[in-house]
Amino acid sequence: MSSAPNPRPPGARPGDTRRPPATARPGDTRRLLATARPTARLGVGALAGAAALLAGVGLTATAAWLIARAAQAPGVLTLTVAIVAVRFFGIARPVLRYLERLLSHDAALRVLAEARARVYDRLVPLAPARLGGQRRGDLLARLVADVDSVQDLQLRILEPVAVAVLVSAGCLGLVAWLLPSAAVVLGVGLLLAGVAAPLAAGATARASEARLAGARARLSTEVVDLVRGAGDLIAMGAAPARLARIGERDLELTRIAHRAALAAGLGAGLASLAVGATVWGSALVGAGAVRSGRISGVLLAVVVLVPLAAFECLAPLPQAAVLLTRVRRSAARLFELLDATPAVHAPAAPVPLPEAPYPLLLRGVRARWTEGAPLVLDGVDLDLPPGRRVGIVGASGAGKSTLVAVLLRFLDVEAGQVSLAGVDTAELDPDELRRVVGLVADDAHIFGSTLRENLRLARPVAGDAELLAALRRAHLGGWYAGLPAGLDTWLGEGGSQLSGGECRRVALARALLANTPVLVLDEPTEGLDGQTARALVADLLDAASGRTVVLVTHRPEGLDLVEEIHQLRAGRLWPVSRREMGGGFPVGGRDR
Repeated sequence: MSSAPNPRPPGARPGDTRRPPATARPGDTRRLLATARPTARLGVGALAGAAALLAGVGLTATAAWLIARAAQAPGVLTLTVAIVAVRFFGIARPVLRYLERLLSHDAALRVLAEARARVYDRLVPLAPARLGGQRRGDLLARLVADVDSVQDLQLRILEPVAVAVLVSAGCLGLVAWLLPSAAVVLGVGLLLAGVAAPLAAGATARASEARLAGARARLSTEVVDLVRGAGDLIAMGAAPARLARIGERDLELTRIAHRAALAAGLGAGLASLAVGATVWGSALVGAGAVRSGRISGVLLAVVVLVPLAAFECLAPLPQAAVLLTRVRRSAARLFELLDATPAVHAPAAPVPLPEAPYPLLLRGVRARWTEGAPLVLDGVDLDLPPGRRVGIVGASGAGKSTLVAVLLRFLDVEAGQVSLAGVDTAELDPDELRRVVGLVADDAHIFGSTLRENLRLARPVAGDAELLAALRRAHLGGWYAGLPAGLDTWLGEGGSQLSGGECRRVALARALLANTPVLVLDEPTEGLDGQTARALVADLLDAASGRTVVLVTHRPEGLDLVEEIHQLRAGRLWPVSRREMGGGFPVGGRDR
């Protein structure tokens, strides 16, 4: 069926893309981790990564010993074990690295898919009432880039930290076995490179990362608006100005990303200094140990070169610290959205959908979009017996979209009752209710796909014969006959290949295919001239023959075709005669 109403919360300005930045809270990162719990496969991948780096350490240590020992020209048999060990570590390292990448990325992608599904499940009760005021670009950034931070958290933060701890412990153990004093030097170097450098990088990046997510969302918003409104922008000559704004947003994002890169570079530079200082310190301590006879000259090469391999495990940590700041900011933005109070509360134990027929009754209904906002509906009574055709009229802002949202349970009522066949709709599963109450909206969304796929949204198993029957009932038979590819005709992004009337009729065919007994027509004549508007209403009512129809409009065209008319004014419905409608109806009203 068609898209839902898209209300704007009170006080939101249409062009306002700069929301106050979400504040990172300590618990958000833990919640993000709980949203996508790490799997055993990810742990095995981390172990494989640690083993790969330890194989690199083993390769370095063995090769250092082999070269130093070979310089003494011993017998070949003396070097055999070391030669085999070098080959073993040389082969094991790339194999283990490949295994680590395979397991870790597979696990991270699985976890990401699960996290995205959980986020979408939590978003469903928020739509459309709580998401109507969100700019699409910002919402897209939250649902894509911010959810992707789950992958960064596990793959580029938690795993490198775990690997660094394991490899550092192994290297310290090896050096301590050879020369305890050198292990102290190595330990200090590891702390500097593995703790101090990442902390410095994270602190430097914190200010820029706090702005990065918002800048990315603003750029995404501008690009989405440009793509969706390209035709109008070009026609009005406003495209160059909009492209210039996108360039400014891109430049802003580039500057912020540059500062973040500088922070990561600072951490990497400090880590490199720590590596050099540790190697020199190990050489000094080792040289003293050789002179005192505590170790041989051959082992000195091992003591000096092992730190070089050991520090490889710490290389990702400065970038991980920068990413942690970004992940915390993304988590704050994501949970700011998900923590919104749902407009609809599904019952824990829903009542089964009653049997047909489906009379729909509203008694004393009061509703508002957000807590503390003015009431939009304030005591609405409406009887919709099966097969009845009712017109709801009202000026723009009188509350018609709110009434539509209540009928389809996109919004819970604050007081009063909406009942379907004697059952309170609050006790029904909202999805089950929408199998009875369908919608054709003025902004019915046509997806960038074929005609067949657009129609099958209502019934995925429908055959071509059923699709054609629905098109004919929606008075699209003649239009369909002229399509070059039939049901495989591409309709374009947002129905760009269709006229406004054709979009509405395709949406109606979709609703008819869903076979809902109650059909709500929300502003079906918006943007049409009077003669075309009346003809469209006549076609819609004819196609919906035998169903309960609620025609919601602010125009008089086609109201002579319904059986009764109510005007929505001051939050209530008032009966209106056709003679009164002849002169139109008073403008004014409030809210939606």
